[in-house]
Amino acid sequence: MKLLFKALTGLVLALTLSACATTPSATRSAMPDDAVLGFSQPDVRIDSFTVSVPKSLKVNERNTYYPIGDIVWRGDPMGDRHAQVKAMFEAGLRNAAPRIEGARAVRMDVQVTRFHALSEKARYSVGGVHDIDFKYRLVDVATGQQIGPTRDVSADLEGLAGQAAMAADGRGETQKARIIAHLSRVFVEELTVPGGYVNANLGLLQAINDL
Repeated sequence: MKLLFKALTGLVLALTLSACATTPSATRSAMPDDAVLGFSQPDVRIDSFTVSVPKSLKVNERNTYYPIGDIVWRGDPMGDRHAQVKAMFEAGLRNAAPRIEGARAVRMDVQVTRFHALSEKARYSVGGVHDIDFKYRLVDVATGQQIGPTRDVSADLEGLAGQAAMAADGRGETQKARIIAHLSRVFVEELTVPGGYVNANLGLLQAINDL
């Protein structure tokens, strides 16, 4: 019933607002050793990383304004969407790592919990929000011990619409390029800015995702 309500709400908003194509709540996946050990901003550098996109996350390929699912991705050819999302996170981490210059070498283990970009119908009409959630832990390379708690991060990004989306594609600023660059910024801020990354406030449709 909750998913039906959100789907209907999203459809109404898509037909009545100028930017309104987002999604329902995600299936959340637990990460091993999810211990809350007390958080303080670590002085770290990324020595290595892992990315997990659990197969339990449901993919939706329907071209509707408001596809129900955990993974909606159309920026690559049809294929293994879990692997495609993983590759984008890995690219974001590779780009971010040289900009994180702390003293302590860590492995960063990332687990994606939601990756809901825009369907074709939404992107080329009303736009929306790329709804991206993940969790991560840091493991000291020298000791093998987790540093601090496992952290949940929401990293939403405004999705371009219509002519703006097509113009961005023409400049090479595709959904994929924008999201990888965004993820790089998120990782850098999360590990270098006091308190970590702060998610953008993207309005009503973003709030619906959290219902």
